[in-house]
Amino acid sequence: MCAVSVVFLLVGDFLVSALGLPIQMVGVFFFVSLFGSFVNLPVGTLESRVPIVSVREVRAFGVRWRVPSVRMGVARTHVLINVGGAVLPVVVSGYLLGMPLVQAGGNAVDEYLAIAAVLAMVTVAVNKSANVVEGLGVATPAIVPPLVTALATILVDFVSPLHNPAQVAYIGGTLGTLIGADLLNLDRIRGIGAPVVSMGGAGTFDGIYLTGIVSVLLVFLALW
Repeated sequence: MCAVSVVFLLVGDFLVSALGLPIQMVGVFFFVSLFGSFVNLPVGTLESRVPIVSVREVRAFGVRWRVPSVRMGVARTHVLINVGGAVLPVVVSGYLLGMPLVQAGGNAVDEYLAIAAVLAMVTVAVNKSANVVEGLGVATPAIVPPLVTALATILVDFVSPLHNPAQVAYIGGTLGTLIGADLLNLDRIRGIGAPVVSMGGAGTFDGIYLTGIVSVLLVFLALW
């Protein structure tokens, strides 16, 4: 518990200063991400037709022959979403999406356009770098989402200064990774042989969760 408390103090202070989150929300964020990583909620089931090979024995002239036969069967992949790794970052992004209306005033439209631009760039980059691995699911190089998010946010801020670049990075990074890596690859997941695929991963420190934190850290270090 001592280690957990230290991590909470370090990450909590960073999230409060960079994202402007209330300290109470940061506490909920940390503990839900920690324990929610063990919870996966069912989203749906993907079905695909796959060949199934079976072997039967045939006896002829005193000799046994093993004759293979192929028939088409149905393979099912259960799609889950991880509470700590996907649901929580999306909820936080939804909360942050309302903040430009309060903080930016008349410039709220510009903030939302900036978020849309970063979101689009991250979605495309993550989708292009994602690979569907047979028997596993979707795999994305860990460095790509946060790095692309940070660069996209810095570029947008250079073109049109942002009120809070960290918020833009968090929203664009988390939602862009979820859309680019998971949602846009649902059709490709069919028939890969994985019985279960979890959006957000089986643990806390997965792609979506880490993209939000690391991209905010990179932007914070680059622009502050």
